[in-house]
Amino acid sequence: MTGPAPLDLASIRRAPKALLHDHLDGGLRPATVLELAADCGYDELPASDAAGLGAWFRDAADSGSLERYLETFAHTVAVMQTPEGLRRVARECAIDLADDGVVYAEVRFAPEQHLEKGLTLDEVVEHTLAGFREGEAIAAEQGNVIRVTCLLTAMRHAARSREIAELTVRFRDAGVGGFDIAGAEAGFPPTRHLDAFEYLRANHAHFTIHAGEAFGLPSIHEALAFCGCDRLGHGVRITDDISVPGDIADARLGLVANYVRDMRVPLELCPSSNVQTGAVPSLDKHPFDLLARLRFRVTVNTDNRLMSDTSMSQEMRKLVDTFGYGWSDLERFTINAMKSAFIPFPDRLKIIDEVIKPGYAVLLG
Repeated sequence: MTGPAPLDLASIRRAPKALLHDHLDGGLRPATVLELAADCGYDELPASDAAGLGAWFRDAADSGSLERYLETFAHTVAVMQTPEGLRRVARECAIDLADDGVVYAEVRFAPEQHLEKGLTLDEVVEHTLAGFREGEAIAAEQGNVIRVTCLLTAMRHAARSREIAELTVRFRDAGVGGFDIAGAEAGFPPTRHLDAFEYLRANHAHFTIHAGEAFGLPSIHEALAFCGCDRLGHGVRITDDISVPGDIADARLGLVANYVRDMRVPLELCPSSNVQTGAVPSLDKHPFDLLARLRFRVTVNTDNRLMSDTSMSQEMRKLVDTFGYGWSDLERFTINAMKSAFIPFPDRLKIIDEVIKPGYAVLLG
């Protein structure tokens, strides 16, 4: 009998991974940004070579401010305004994730931000879904099987959330798994979009909400109590409702934290991104480990692979290096994510039983 595989980046890349929180416009290849910019006449990029552009995105996103972090998206969204641009970015997203060992991914984007060249909301979604399907097929030919589900995001500072909610329901049988709101949290509480959430609940549709990233407990409370979300996007500030006076066995959870843990509300945690936006001061201060040890349903996510210069394998490797996790821990986080996916229950079980568990069994030796 062989022993466990070494917990290095190469082995982690072989591990089957499930990703719930990844932004399409935050994961472009730098070379693709350059080529699409040339194709569509966009001349405001801050660098003219792929290496320089990739470094600029990473450095600009390292500001420690969510608002500054979000400004970097102006460049990626600008080159995603045409059918060709949307299809290519979605296609390459699926290929890149599959190449990193991701077997299931939910990738989100805001259709309302891709209308500048005359596309309708429906056309934006159709071209993006077509790109994902093309990417899945190419990945399968390369020996990397992945299933990509699309989430449609409404911008929390805008007023189109009901429209995007209706779009989500309209495309739910075509590859759209759910709805999300994103953007700056402060001053834009989720309850501004109650009409959208009521519509989604009335239509038995899934949704997650960016909450508890830059803003604290009130954002999480509203997302759960008033909006009724299925998952929390980030949710790191749930620790505002947890005190650990000494040993972790003595941890005290407030009403909101207790509810999140008791109801198994998934936390879409994005370690590198949370450091970049200032949600946490450093990776070793990230509450991921505290929440994992308190048995919250924690999941590992990339958020924005371009801005954070990261991948699922790199995020897992950072957690291993920082908190000393082993293969069984990574398997638990992966199964947490797969249990929480916005696809039918039998489909979730099939991926867990036929892909994730066998894959980790090999790595565990």
